[in-house]
Amino acid sequence: MTELRAVVEQCVERQRRHRERGQLMNEQNTKAALIDPVLGALGWDLYDTDEVHREYKRVRQDNPVDYALLLLRTPRLFIEAKALGENLDDPRWANQTISYATMAGVEWVALTNGAEWRVYNAHAPVPIDDKLFRAVRLEDDIDAAVDLLCLLSKQNMGDNRIEELWKSFFVDRQVHAKLRELFAGSEPAPDLVDVLDTRMPKLSREEIRQSLVRARATFDFPTSAAFAAPVQRQPPSPQTYEPSVPQAVPRPAPAASAHHLPAPARPNRQAVPVTPDERRLKLVDLMSAGRLKPGTVLHGRYLRERHTAELLADGRIRYRGEVYNSPSGAGEAVKIAIHGADISDTRKATDGFDFWQAQDAVTGDVVTLKEIRRRVAQGRQG
Repeated sequence: MTELRAVVEQCVERQRRHRERGQLMNEQNTKAALIDPVLGALGWDLYDTDEVHREYKRVRQDNPVDYALLLLRTPRLFIEAKALGENLDDPRWANQTISYATMAGVEWVALTNGAEWRVYNAHAPVPIDDKLFRAVRLEDDIDAAVDLLCLLSKQNMGDNRIEELWKSFFVDRQVHAKLRELFAGSEPAPDLVDVLDTRMPKLSREEIRQSLVRARATFDFPTSAAFAAPVQRQPPSPQTYEPSVPQAVPRPAPAASAHHLPAPARPNRQAVPVTPDERRLKLVDLMSAGRLKPGTVLHGRYLRERHTAELLADGRIRYRGEVYNSPSGAGEAVKIAIHGADISDTRKATDGFDFWQAQDAVTGDVVTLKEIRRRVAQGRQG
């Protein structure tokens, strides 16, 4: 297990090299270069078909699943592999593998293209979208990737550690949804007012109601990474891919009408003034300068949740199937998706160039669109 982090870092470097060279990696090469090394680091014997069965079929007429990981010759985890760059959002991949796992009596399913891993509980009595336990992109957060992949190790699958974490996650998610209902909208839930009214006899019901109108609450449940088996690595990053969930924390800011406290997506940094030359640059200009490429995946964090969008060839941005004319419009769409259409203008306002991050096609690092815009402006001045 001590080598897992090194293998993940190696996989990230291989992805980077292929991206820089503009090369495609087919499914077989993705398995060999990005998936097999991870499974080996997790303690699975890649050469023992009683542990790692490739192109597994429960019965002869079934379509094969790419990997079946077995304990005592019994499948415990199915892995469906796609080529590097394949879009895992296509519902066919998860639906197909989860359905097969359900018929085969296999509880756990992983879907991966080598760059991203998604883990599902096939037996959970919920719609397929809610069967997703955790998802992580290796290059976005290596610590989070190690935490998740660690749960798929031979030892942890044998100890059924992932099942223990799923039970807590499943319950916490339902409690979170009900708590959000209590604080949803501009008018507090009557049940909540009733509870406080019985506990605060010195305040009138109307005073309590008005206070709740002013209150903004966030909820913070522990993430599954907090319970993962320890591995020898650096302390985990405080950011995770888990949903942000409540500590009712009232605050007096009356501007917003949602039920989350905003959490900074990146560490606080000193603001750098934006020059007029920078403001005149649009996304199409950054693409013309070779810093961004059509199809680039944009990453944004809001309330500790990760969001992705796609940069189109005309400089517009696609987010959740809708196309927006500017990064700010796409950033506002993220907030609307979380808080609802009645979000206040103050909370909705977004500096899209600062909200979204992307890979600089020249330098290869992942930075904000604002930083890429600054680099283009400086290059033109030079």
